[in-house]
Amino acid sequence: MALSLWATGVLTLSDALAGFGDPTVLFIASLFVVSESLDATGVTAWLGQQVVTRAGRGRRRLTVVVGAMAAVLAAFISINGAVAALLPVVVVAVRARIVPSKMLIPLAFAASAGSLLTLTGTPVNIVVSEAAAAAGGREFGFFEFALVGAPLVILTVAIVALGGNRLLPERRAEHFGDPADPSEHARALRDSYAVDIETGVFFTARDGVAEVLVAPRSRLIGRTLSPGMTTRDEHLVVLAVRRGTDDGPNASRGTGVSGSLTLQAGDAVLVQGPWAALTRYTQSADVIAVTPPQSLQRAVPLGRGAKRALVILGLMVLLLATGLVPPAVAGLLAAGSLILTGVLTIPQSYRAISWTTVILIAGMVPLSSAFIATGAAGRVADVVLAVIGSTSPQLALLVLCALTMVLGQFISNVATVLIVTPIAVAISQELGLSVLPFMMALTVAGAAAFLTPVATPANLMVLQPGGYRFGDYWKLGVPLMLVYLAVAVLYVPLVWPF
Repeated sequence: MALSLWATGVLTLSDALAGFGDPTVLFIASLFVVSESLDATGVTAWLGQQVVTRAGRGRRRLTVVVGAMAAVLAAFISINGAVAALLPVVVVAVRARIVPSKMLIPLAFAASAGSLLTLTGTPVNIVVSEAAAAAGGREFGFFEFALVGAPLVILTVAIVALGGNRLLPERRAEHFGDPADPSEHARALRDSYAVDIETGVFFTARDGVAEVLVAPRSRLIGRTLSPGMTTRDEHLVVLAVRRGTDDGPNASRGTGVSGSLTLQAGDAVLVQGPWAALTRYTQSADVIAVTPPQSLQRAVPLGRGAKRALVILGLMVLLLATGLVPPAVAGLLAAGSLILTGVLTIPQSYRAISWTTVILIAGMVPLSSAFIATGAAGRVADVVLAVIGSTSPQLALLVLCALTMVLGQFISNVATVLIVTPIAVAISQELGLSVLPFMMALTVAGAAAFLTPVATPANLMVLQPGGYRFGDYWKLGVPLMLVYLAVAVLYVPLVWPF
């Protein structure tokens, strides 16, 4: 998109690439780092655990509790983070004899609704807030979105709880893998290796346990190892060793040994130590991790760095809510603080950023600028007003929201809003109306991506675990979309008058 705008002479090269230095784009990138800190330190795992212990076994009650928790999480750690954090609840649903297909689409839809509670809930909120200010209005407050988001969360959770049983299929996934559960994994390791250690100390905020296999051509082959020894570089304690093949004088396949063992390719070793050391050890070419330590560390509730991550999140929210600094500055300060305080490493931070999203938004920002600078948005606005007239701003809002909803089912809702925003700004200016209701209505319409699994990453995340098909989403999605459309056209102008 950026190159096309430059090649056709619509924008200069500097203007075409300006999106990569746009404060909105940098703010969104910093939010991915903040979200990663909550996930990596076990804050989201702890919240998910609270749901598991309080939700009970009834499908409707479980849907309400999970949906409410997903909405709250999405407001602060993104839609995708909320869905990923609460996927373990599906394990409870299975034990309660509730098939996952009755639970997972409601989870994704509730998380989408929760993104409307705060400024940082989704990149769309940030985009429309900046667009409103650029068009002569003002930026939205951090919690101002909740004026429309809170009613939509309540309506969404109510609809998925009441209609989910009838409108969703009863289908079991062919491949449904349980997420990492430290307590269950600890019991499995203890039984498999016959180690005499309490399972409660296998995985803590400070230390963890890793099961590794000796890799082919490993430098460890031929060395004699026994429980109680430590590794050479990381000083991890060897808890147990196990022969990986049926031959050998000390053990048979699948049983731990109490004495020494001369290692060969395929042998298994159980080691314990600090999480950072475990991660470095498992990244060595000499061993192959059965389960990556990072996935188990994330599942430990309130692990190392959780308090620091929560404090930094609170300070960022305070800066955003009070407006003491621009949003991009608040986000970058939070991301930098997480690195400086040791909550995240620099490589972790880079991996946490969804570069696909960042590059998409940076490449689409110049299109919005070009729509306005060339007068294209004004021409489209004139065509729309010529068709619907200029007497009813609600009708103009209806057309814009319907267009946003249709496009949002097949392409990114961020890209959709970036395309429609200049047209909405032009229409508001043509009619001499406030731009605020138009921008807030686009936010609501952008969140209503419920008809297809490709509409949002969250919808796609639950596709395989729930055993869904492409056509399973619209049955529950259509009623929700009609509710969102009604809220955008009728309710939003009451709170943000034309």
